[in-house]
Amino acid sequence: MRIHNRKVLKGVVKSNKMTKTITVDVVRRFAHPKYGKFIESTKRYMAHDVNEEALPGDTVVIAETRPLSKNKRWRLTEIVTRAPTKESAR
Repeated sequence: MRIHNRKVLKGVVKSNKMTKTITVDVVRRFAHPKYGKFIESTKRYMAHDVNEEALPGDTVVIAETRPLSKNKRWRLTEIVTRAPTKESAR
């Protein structure tokens, strides 16, 4: 079954300290309506991570879902890129 009409966002994982929950920062760039200067606005979303596989610094895709808790309305869809770790830097 395919899921239709769900919002999809791409962002960076900031925290994974909660059980099965990650905090994702999504950056939005837009031009100021009057002055035209580009502004970056950051919004933080809490997403459900069933397997607890996302780590801080990972770039992830999250999709809208039914309410899972008081603040959690997003679900981890995929991990686009992994954050560099100390082991891979050696």
